[in-house]
Amino acid sequence: MVHSAGQISPQTQPAQQVYFDAVLRPNRSLSPRGFFWLMAAFGAACFITGVGFITAGAWPVFGFLGLDVVILYIAFRASYRTGNLAEEIRLTDSELRVRRILPSGRAREWKFQPYWLQVNIDTPPEHESQLILRSHGKALTIGAFLTPDERLEVADALRDALNLQRRVPSA
Repeated sequence: MVHSAGQISPQTQPAQQVYFDAVLRPNRSLSPRGFFWLMAAFGAACFITGVGFITAGAWPVFGFLGLDVVILYIAFRASYRTGNLAEEIRLTDSELRVRRILPSGRAREWKFQPYWLQVNIDTPPEHESQLILRSHGKALTIGAFLTPDERLEVADALRDALNLQRRVPSA
């Protein structure tokens, strides 16, 4: 469609019904405030212990205790960075789309035709159980950072949504 100004307007597409829409994120149980207090307590304990070693003449121990604080800080920062991972799963009339957003901010996307899609997970789930989407020779593991019970919950909800989507007649 061309407007009088000569611009082409985007074609309107019929709205897709959404049967499943979820964002999966890793659990981070320690809040930033809790992290601050943990580091403060650990740093204070190491400092007090280090002062004791200095007064006893073992001054090099003080440096190693400081190194412990730095290593713990780096480990927690790395853990928080991986907490920025997300997986967006959306099932509509025409496709199942999985979008994985990496901690770096880069995103990767997969699309599946929902009619042939299989949702596989061990029942009952174990620690090593994977939630796998399969269709037309493609397979994708999702929710690897979730607990086994959470992976099973996502699998059951996705199966229910797929069953509903398959029963609804196409427009």
